[in-house]
Amino acid sequence: MDDALRLQKRGLRILRRVYGDEHHQVANTLNNVGGVLHLKGQLERAMAKFEEAHAMYVGLYGEDHETVAMVLGHRANVLNDQGKFAEALAMHEKALAIRRRTLGSDHDDIASSLLNLGSGYDNLGMAEEALSRFEEGLGIMRRIHPEKTVMEGRFLDGIGSVCLEQGRLEEALSWYQEAHRMYRKTLGPDCAEARAMSDKAAAVLRMQSKVEDT
Repeated sequence: MDDALRLQKRGLRILRRVYGDEHHQVANTLNNVGGVLHLKGQLERAMAKFEEAHAMYVGLYGEDHETVAMVLGHRANVLNDQGKFAEALAMHEKALAIRRRTLGSDHDDIASSLLNLGSGYDNLGMAEEALSRFEEGLGIMRRIHPEKTVMEGRFLDGIGSVCLEQGRLEEALSWYQEAHRMYRKTLGPDCAEARAMSDKAAAVLRMQSKVEDT
Protein backbone atom coordinates (compact mmCIF):
# COMPACT_ATOMS: atom_id res chain seq x y z
CA MET A 1 0.00 0.00 0.00
CA ASP A 2 2.91 2.34 0.68
CA ASP A 3 4.18 1.71 -2.85
CA ALA A 4 0.74 2.48 -4.25
CA LEU A 5 0.63 5.73 -2.32
CA ARG A 6 4.09 6.76 -3.53
CA LEU A 7 3.12 6.06 -7.13
CA GLN A 8 -0.13 8.00 -6.83
CA LYS A 9 1.63 10.97 -5.28
CA ARG A 10 4.34 10.93 -7.94
CA GLY A 11 1.67 10.81 -10.63
CA LEU A 12 -0.15 13.70 -8.97
CA ARG A 13 2.97 15.88 -9.02
CA ILE A 14 3.52 15.16 -12.70
CA LEU A 15 -0.11 15.85 -13.60
CA ARG A 16 -0.10 19.15 -11.72
CA ARG A 17 2.99 20.25 -13.65
CA VAL A 18 1.44 19.25 -16.98
CA TYR A 19 -2.17 20.33 -16.50
CA GLY A 20 -2.24 22.72 -13.56
CA ASP A 21 -4.80 22.50 -10.77
CA GLU A 22 -8.04 22.41 -12.78
CA HIS A 23 -8.00 19.19 -14.76
CA HIS A 24 -10.03 16.02 -14.44
CA GLN A 25 -6.94 13.78 -14.33
CA VAL A 26 -5.58 15.80 -11.41
CA ALA A 27 -8.94 15.49 -9.63
CA ASN A 28 -9.09 11.75 -10.31
CA THR A 29 -5.60 11.25 -8.90
CA LEU A 30 -6.42 13.32 -5.82
CA ASN A 31 -9.42 11.06 -5.31
CA ASN A 32 -7.21 7.97 -5.69
CA VAL A 33 -4.66 9.31 -3.20
CA GLY A 34 -7.51 9.98 -0.77
CA GLY A 35 -8.69 6.41 -1.19
CA VAL A 36 -5.28 4.95 -0.37
CA LEU A 37 -4.90 7.24 2.65
CA HIS A 38 -8.35 6.17 3.86
CA LEU A 39 -7.38 2.51 3.60
CA LYS A 40 -4.25 3.28 5.62
CA GLY A 41 -6.40 4.86 8.33
CA GLN A 42 -5.02 8.36 7.77
CA LEU A 43 -8.44 9.94 7.93
CA GLU A 44 -7.57 13.63 8.16
CA ARG A 45 -5.18 13.43 5.23
CA ALA A 46 -7.68 11.39 3.23
CA MET A 47 -10.39 13.96 3.87
CA ALA A 48 -8.13 16.78 2.71
CA LYS A 49 -7.51 15.02 -0.62
CA PHE A 50 -11.19 14.20 -1.09
CA GLU A 51 -12.15 17.81 -0.32
CA GLU A 52 -9.64 19.11 -2.86
CA ALA A 53 -10.90 16.65 -5.47
CA HIS A 54 -14.49 17.62 -4.66
CA ALA A 55 -13.82 21.32 -5.19
CA MET A 56 -12.04 20.55 -8.47
CA TYR A 57 -14.88 18.35 -9.75
CA VAL A 58 -17.45 21.03 -8.92
CA GLY A 59 -15.35 23.60 -10.76
CA LEU A 60 -15.07 21.33 -13.79
CA TYR A 61 -18.57 19.84 -13.96
CA GLY A 62 -20.86 21.78 -11.64
CA GLU A 63 -22.68 20.43 -8.58
CA ASP A 64 -24.91 17.94 -10.42
CA HIS A 65 -22.46 15.36 -11.73
CA GLU A 66 -21.84 11.72 -10.89
CA THR A 67 -18.17 12.32 -10.06
CA VAL A 68 -19.24 14.95 -7.52
CA ALA A 69 -21.63 12.42 -5.96
CA MET A 70 -18.84 9.81 -5.93
CA VAL A 71 -16.39 11.97 -3.99
CA LEU A 72 -19.14 13.13 -1.63
CA GLY A 73 -19.68 9.45 -0.84
CA HIS A 74 -15.98 9.04 -0.12
CA ARG A 75 -16.01 12.05 2.18
CA ALA A 76 -19.06 10.63 3.95
CA ASN A 77 -17.29 7.31 4.51
CA VAL A 78 -14.37 9.13 6.15
CA LEU A 79 -16.76 11.09 8.36
CA ASN A 80 -18.40 7.82 9.38
CA ASP A 81 -15.03 6.34 10.32
CA GLN A 82 -14.34 9.49 12.36
CA GLY A 83 -17.53 8.87 14.33
CA LYS A 84 -19.29 11.88 12.80
CA PHE A 85 -22.37 9.87 11.93
CA ALA A 86 -24.89 12.68 11.47
CA GLU A 87 -22.53 14.57 9.15
CA ALA A 88 -21.84 11.39 7.21
CA LEU A 89 -25.56 10.76 6.73
CA ALA A 90 -26.16 14.30 5.50
CA MET A 91 -23.37 13.93 2.95
CA HIS A 92 -24.62 10.52 1.79
CA GLU A 93 -28.10 12.04 1.36
CA LYS A 94 -26.59 14.83 -0.76
CA ALA A 95 -24.75 12.28 -2.90
CA LEU A 96 -27.96 10.28 -3.33
CA ALA A 97 -29.91 13.37 -4.41
CA ILE A 98 -27.31 14.13 -7.09
CA ARG A 99 -27.37 10.54 -8.30
CA ARG A 100 -31.16 10.52 -8.53
CA ARG A 101 -31.04 13.65 -10.68
CA THR A 102 -28.22 12.49 -12.93
CA LEU A 103 -28.70 8.71 -13.16
CA GLY A 104 -32.45 8.20 -12.96
CA SER A 105 -34.18 5.80 -10.61
CA ASP A 106 -32.57 2.38 -11.09
CA HIS A 107 -28.77 2.35 -11.00
CA ASP A 108 -26.03 0.53 -9.09
CA ASP A 109 -24.64 3.78 -7.70
CA ILE A 110 -28.04 4.77 -6.33
CA ALA A 111 -28.28 1.38 -4.65
CA SER A 112 -24.80 1.90 -3.19
CA SER A 113 -25.87 5.24 -1.69
CA LEU A 114 -28.99 3.62 -0.25
CA LEU A 115 -26.92 0.85 1.34
CA ASN A 116 -24.63 3.40 2.98
CA LEU A 117 -27.62 5.38 4.22
CA GLY A 118 -29.40 2.32 5.54
CA SER A 119 -26.31 1.30 7.49
CA GLY A 120 -25.85 4.84 8.79
CA TYR A 121 -29.42 5.20 10.00
CA ASP A 122 -29.25 1.74 11.55
CA ASN A 123 -26.10 2.71 13.46
CA LEU A 124 -27.97 5.70 14.88
CA GLY A 125 -30.92 3.53 15.94
CA MET A 126 -33.25 5.06 13.33
CA ALA A 127 -34.81 1.75 12.35
CA GLU A 128 -37.61 2.97 10.10
CA GLU A 129 -35.30 5.25 8.12
CA ALA A 130 -32.82 2.40 7.76
CA LEU A 131 -35.48 -0.06 6.67
CA SER A 132 -36.82 2.35 4.06
CA ARG A 133 -33.38 2.75 2.47
CA PHE A 134 -32.60 -0.97 2.59
CA GLU A 135 -35.95 -1.92 1.04
CA GLU A 136 -35.63 0.64 -1.75
CA GLY A 137 -32.10 -0.51 -2.52
CA LEU A 138 -33.15 -4.16 -2.54
CA GLY A 139 -35.91 -3.36 -5.02
CA ILE A 140 -33.43 -1.61 -7.32
CA MET A 141 -30.98 -4.50 -7.23
CA ARG A 142 -33.69 -7.04 -8.00
CA ARG A 143 -34.91 -5.01 -10.96
CA ILE A 144 -31.54 -4.34 -12.58
CA HIS A 145 -29.77 -7.58 -11.60
CA PRO A 146 -32.27 -10.46 -11.75
CA GLU A 147 -29.30 -12.85 -11.91
CA LYS A 148 -28.54 -12.04 -8.22
CA THR A 149 -25.53 -10.21 -6.79
CA VAL A 150 -23.48 -9.82 -3.63
CA MET A 151 -25.02 -6.36 -3.15
CA GLU A 152 -28.47 -7.93 -2.90
CA GLY A 153 -27.15 -10.07 -0.07
CA ARG A 154 -26.02 -6.96 1.79
CA PHE A 155 -29.47 -5.44 1.58
CA LEU A 156 -31.03 -8.70 2.80
CA ASP A 157 -28.60 -8.71 5.73
CA GLY A 158 -29.43 -5.08 6.52
CA ILE A 159 -33.17 -5.71 6.55
CA GLY A 160 -32.65 -8.74 8.75
CA SER A 161 -30.65 -6.69 11.23
CA VAL A 162 -33.35 -4.02 11.46
CA CYS A 163 -36.02 -6.69 12.00
CA LEU A 164 -33.89 -8.22 14.75
CA GLU A 165 -33.51 -4.87 16.49
CA GLN A 166 -37.28 -4.44 16.35
CA GLY A 167 -37.82 -7.86 17.95
CA ARG A 168 -39.30 -9.38 14.78
CA LEU A 169 -37.40 -12.64 15.12
CA GLU A 170 -39.21 -14.73 12.51
CA GLU A 171 -38.72 -12.05 9.87
CA ALA A 172 -35.08 -11.52 10.84
CA LEU A 173 -34.42 -15.25 10.53
CA SER A 174 -36.04 -15.36 7.10
CA TRP A 175 -33.97 -12.43 5.81
CA TYR A 176 -30.73 -13.86 7.19
CA GLN A 177 -31.45 -17.23 5.62
CA GLU A 178 -32.15 -15.59 2.28
CA ALA A 179 -28.93 -13.60 2.55
CA HIS A 180 -27.09 -16.84 3.35
CA ARG A 181 -28.43 -18.46 0.18
CA MET A 182 -27.53 -15.38 -1.83
CA TYR A 183 -23.94 -15.32 -0.62
CA ARG A 184 -23.53 -19.05 -1.22
CA LYS A 185 -24.82 -18.59 -4.76
CA THR A 186 -22.67 -15.55 -5.60
CA LEU A 187 -19.50 -16.09 -3.56
CA GLY A 188 -19.44 -19.82 -2.91
CA PRO A 189 -20.47 -22.00 0.04
CA ASP A 190 -17.35 -21.35 2.10
CA CYS A 191 -17.28 -17.56 1.87
CA ALA A 192 -17.01 -15.46 5.03
CA GLU A 193 -20.28 -13.69 4.26
CA ALA A 194 -22.24 -16.95 4.15
CA ARG A 195 -20.66 -18.06 7.43
CA ALA A 196 -21.61 -14.73 9.01
CA MET A 197 -25.22 -15.20 7.94
CA SER A 198 -25.22 -18.72 9.39
CA ASP A 199 -23.99 -17.31 12.69
CA LYS A 200 -26.67 -14.61 12.68
CA ALA A 201 -29.41 -17.11 11.86
CA ALA A 202 -28.19 -19.40 14.65
CA ALA A 203 -28.24 -16.50 17.10
CA VAL A 204 -31.84 -15.72 16.17
CA LEU A 205 -32.82 -19.36 16.66
CA ARG A 206 -31.25 -19.30 20.13
CA MET A 207 -33.20 -16.14 20.93
CA GLN A 208 -36.43 -17.77 19.75
CA SER A 209 -35.72 -20.78 21.95
CA LYS A 210 -35.25 -18.56 24.99
CA VAL A 211 -38.50 -16.73 24.25
CA GLU A 212 -40.37 -20.03 23.97
CA ASP A 213 -38.88 -21.23 27.26
CA THR A 214 -40.11 -18.20 29.21
